[in-house]
Amino acid sequence: MSKKLIITEKPSVAADLARALGGFVRHEDYFESDDYVLSSAVGHLLELACPEEYEVKRGKWSFAHLPVIPPHFALQPIQKTEARLKLLVRLIKRKDVDGLVNACDAGREGELIFNYIVQHAKNSKPVERLWLQSMTQQAIRDGFARLRSGAEMRGLADAAVCRSESDWLVGINGTRAMTAFNSKTGGFHLTTVGRVQTPTLALMVDREDRIRKFKPRAYWEVEALFVCAAGNYRGKWFDENYKGKDNDEHARADRLWDEARAIALQKKCTGRDGEVSEESKASTQLSPLLYDLTSLQREANGRFGFSAKATLGLAQALYEKHKVLTYPRTDARALPEDYRETVRATLSMLTGEGVTKGSDEATLARYAPFASNILARQWVVANKRIFNNAKISDHFAIIPTLQAPKHLSEPEMKLYDMVVKRFLAVFYPAAESLITTRITRVEGEPFKTEGKVLVNPGWLAVYGRDAQEGSEGNLVAVQPDEIVHGEEVLLNAHETKPPPRYSEATLLTAMEGAGKSMDDEELRAAMAGRGLGTPATRAQIIENLIAEQYLHRDGRELQPTAKAFSLMTLLNGLGIPELTAPELTGAWEWKLARMESGEMSRKEFMGEIAAMTERIVARAKSYDSDTIPGDFGELTTPCPKCGGLIKETYKKFQCQACDFALWKIVAGRQFEGSEIEELLTERRIGPLTGFRNKMGRPFNAIIKLNADNAPEFDFGQGSAGDAAEEVDFSQSEAQGACPKCGARVFAHGMAYVCEKSQGPNKSCDFRSGTIILQQQIEPEQMQKLLSSGRTDLLRGFVSARTRRKFSAYLVRGGDGKVGFEFEKREPKATTRKPRVATAKTDNNTPEGSETTSASARKKVAD
Repeated sequence: MSKKLIITEKPSVAADLARALGGFVRHEDYFESDDYVLSSAVGHLLELACPEEYEVKRGKWSFAHLPVIPPHFALQPIQKTEARLKLLVRLIKRKDVDGLVNACDAGREGELIFNYIVQHAKNSKPVERLWLQSMTQQAIRDGFARLRSGAEMRGLADAAVCRSESDWLVGINGTRAMTAFNSKTGGFHLTTVGRVQTPTLALMVDREDRIRKFKPRAYWEVEALFVCAAGNYRGKWFDENYKGKDNDEHARADRLWDEARAIALQKKCTGRDGEVSEESKASTQLSPLLYDLTSLQREANGRFGFSAKATLGLAQALYEKHKVLTYPRTDARALPEDYRETVRATLSMLTGEGVTKGSDEATLARYAPFASNILARQWVVANKRIFNNAKISDHFAIIPTLQAPKHLSEPEMKLYDMVVKRFLAVFYPAAESLITTRITRVEGEPFKTEGKVLVNPGWLAVYGRDAQEGSEGNLVAVQPDEIVHGEEVLLNAHETKPPPRYSEATLLTAMEGAGKSMDDEELRAAMAGRGLGTPATRAQIIENLIAEQYLHRDGRELQPTAKAFSLMTLLNGLGIPELTAPELTGAWEWKLARMESGEMSRKEFMGEIAAMTERIVARAKSYDSDTIPGDFGELTTPCPKCGGLIKETYKKFQCQACDFALWKIVAGRQFEGSEIEELLTERRIGPLTGFRNKMGRPFNAIIKLNADNAPEFDFGQGSAGDAAEEVDFSQSEAQGACPKCGARVFAHGMAYVCEKSQGPNKSCDFRSGTIILQQQIEPEQMQKLLSSGRTDLLRGFVSARTRRKFSAYLVRGGDGKVGFEFEKREPKATTRKPRVATAKTDNNTPEGSETTSASARKKVAD
């Protein structure tokens, strides 16, 4: 009897399919029934490789063997999953298997996993495609009732393979070419580039460059306090002739750039009466659209600090393991037009009706009033904003399924709650507000005051907002023709601020919107809704940039490193916009989408990618490191060796008259010209932060020029020779008494040290860093630590292990050692006695471990 082989992407999905279809008997790594054999991959089982006859075994990092553009690609098994691949090949070749069902995840990546498997197995048997948006048992059975043909999926398969091959070509050739270039002057300097990750990095570097070059401008705002019969209110002066920002991004109607004019306005209006006119308008606010993956990742990062990768993992678990969410790797924010009955059934589940035993009844009870209200008022109607086939490509928006939640972890519950509330809110009516704009004219000068009253909360009720809460913005009443008095006029001085650094939330938005500024109107319209990467890959792109030391997480901020700036300087200098312009990479994603719909051929796309890789290599071959053009300058301080002129180049600060040179990047930190000037003038600089060791951990150090004018790290501990010399503290201010011996403590180099810890007769070893885990320990805090045993709460520590910011007190232990202590928080259950741990703080690169209780001190090892 013939059977079909079903291949899923993950074992858990195979188990779900077996339960839904029924009749299966489990073998070791596969299931079998009368009609089907069912097994799974475990993610990717094969990866692209250069064919043996074209691969270079030695010297592959040199220009001699570039570019590498094989006429075809080989597939090689991933070693750790090779046993699973052999099993699937054996099942494909079974004589009683006469057809295959591709049940991998519904998307480009799932298509790629399946196609590589059948290509490796040299399969010639017919293929059908299972396309699931939900993992409930009914959805699985419905999916098998309408399997798609393999031919129908050809465009998606081609796009998947092209995406993989183009990433290989650009990544391998670009990485080898840039590495070869940076290694010309000696050593091996791995410089990775990618078709998507490098333009993403360009966004980050451009923003950071704007921050560094930003020069604040002073401006003033004039604000008046008006007194009327019913009370008082405030109004802000504004320019009625303001037409918009024009070429000044910081311009606003209420900003004054001339202090003299601001002062004149203040004097003109202080103590004067004013006439009032006001206008009230009804305003409506629709609920946000349903979530796609990017908007879900963006909001989860903003609300909970979840990384994009973590959000994707949670959403995947809620879809695959718990079956409570629909497929998460989607770029759509609408539902199919025939999905209204399913929506009503889902709402019924959220009321608690008919749910199985063990479901989270407390959670459902929170949603039940809103779900019941939607059903009772029949708000699930044909609405193109919600149900729209034209706004759906492969997958629809993320919504809850018919499966009630049970046994969700706290992070899973947070994400599920976000999705459910958004799902409920989208069916509620718009929120209605009354916005009042009041203009008070004093001596002809206009002052604006705005108030907002929430009349009908509409969808905001789902989030706990009601009309009473919204009334806080109401204005005190002014009677018709009433004259108000300008009791006080304040002059508020401000400065413009640089753009903020990207967080994962804002970077996801920037990646999604790449291409919106393109000049080509037709291409810009076609790129609407697309950008850098896909919703499913953006999280991994960010993680890859962090892993390659191009970005560092600093709390919720992402900060590009010196390595990132160096790469952008190189690519811009070489004139390779294909790797730096987000619009061009966004255009490639658009072309892949056209291929999915059959509008572009695989051959045409790959021809463009091959031509681009050839150009990348050719440009890199045509330059040397000292000929790379860039925004480089000259130093005013002469060369310490010969007195010659020092110029900045791509990699160095180089004397033009002798061989003296200083590398621009040392231990992952790029030196600014001003820092090199100070180093040459003072022969030392620091302590400086931002260095990173080979493990990626941050450290701080002083840089000194030695007798040979070579730079050296100085960690403030001195050499063996220095230890024999007495240190003169007579010109230094004592910070307090040593907690170990009672002698005086002074700031010395990179640490606060006991005076008896220095010199040939040292008898004490007290030492605490001036910078601990990237937190500067100011003298006044050390004084508090020594006198009272405890600093103020310090908020700038950064864990060396997790790279996350944390707040703590520095405390002095009974043995004189310094440790961390956290703020006390209310215990969730039983109260445990705090565990006390000490921390060595004489090392500037400690490793932080997690605390085991809310009030525990954080132990830090060297």
